[in-house]
Amino acid sequence: MPDWARIHEDKKFRAGYLPLAFLSSLYGTAVRLRLKLFNKENARSLPGFTISIGNLTAGGTGKTPATLMLAEWAAAEGLNAAVLSRGYGGANKKATIVSDGVRILADPETVGDEACLLAQRLKGVPVVVSKNRYHGGLLAHNRFNSSFFILDDGYQHLALKRDLNLLLLDSLSPFGNGRLLPWGPLREPVSEIRRADAVILTRALELNDKGMAEFKKALVGVQLFRADHVPEGVIFPSGDQSYPPAFLKGRRVAAFAGIGRPESFRETLMGLGAEVSFFKPFPDHHPFTGDEIRSLIKEKNNAGADLIITTEKDWMRAASLFPEDQSAAYLTIRFDLMDDKERFFTMVREKFNNKKADECRPGYKHLKENHHALE
Repeated sequence: MPDWARIHEDKKFRAGYLPLAFLSSLYGTAVRLRLKLFNKENARSLPGFTISIGNLTAGGTGKTPATLMLAEWAAAEGLNAAVLSRGYGGANKKATIVSDGVRILADPETVGDEACLLAQRLKGVPVVVSKNRYHGGLLAHNRFNSSFFILDDGYQHLALKRDLNLLLLDSLSPFGNGRLLPWGPLREPVSEIRRADAVILTRALELNDKGMAEFKKALVGVQLFRADHVPEGVIFPSGDQSYPPAFLKGRRVAAFAGIGRPESFRETLMGLGAEVSFFKPFPDHHPFTGDEIRSLIKEKNNAGADLIITTEKDWMRAASLFPEDQSAAYLTIRFDLMDDKERFFTMVREKFNNKKADECRPGYKHLKENHHALE
């Protein structure tokens, strides 16, 4: 299996990349044609405030933790929030309620691991999956009276209007090798940053002043924020126990991850002081099998590891395959805006209040009714 993480970071041209370059060219043509043909006037509006969190690259920027952070803030503010996910990796094709804010009503095989992770972590915030976010939003509005819609991984979903468009960029490798899929990690050209109202630089704890100045120079006119992915807890589901991240210090662990940048998980564990005696990377959203889990447990035992650990997102897909193993754990992550938190949420409040003010303008309701009557 190709090492996509390495290929997507390799900026040198190699003969073996010719097939990828050809496919990348075809993909780029299709993306540019889609962007050119897209008519903003045809985009639909949900009945409320819509905020999108997304990226330009294939995985690895922390969209799901960022969505969690924003949804938790909205719930604390008393807003009728709902998370709209596309359900990547799930088999379901229609709008589905993953959680009503209290109960989880679907499984990862049906709606994908990210949606189930959001449903498990969020209390009081419904999670709805739909390839068509407009239909998902209407379902949330009609069933839960939702009026604050958070699009998880919504940057490329052009068919739905949004009031705030947030773009996440990995501060250490924002565009990889700068190529479009599959040769590089880009889902669309770098120039499409122009659609963003604000950019959040993730993994920014390691970003020095010079690097920050370069981003500010390149992103003139766009509000810029910094964030980091902070380990939050070590969870042992079988024993229903949780510990702070410091629990891992000095412990020998076997680990595996099937995320956008699996090696970053190994680096996180080592940064917490764990001795990683065995590590197995998998492709993003990899559908684990029973044989793979048994093989991982065997490797853990052969390495003499104290525990086997994975990411929270991977646990969503692997949980049902694990035996009652007291040594199996996952690591939770918190999206931390560092010193930009107050400025960020002030921006969100201002956008939200401006939308509310617009709705109070004479004629707004009539225009809105006419718009929906045409749909």
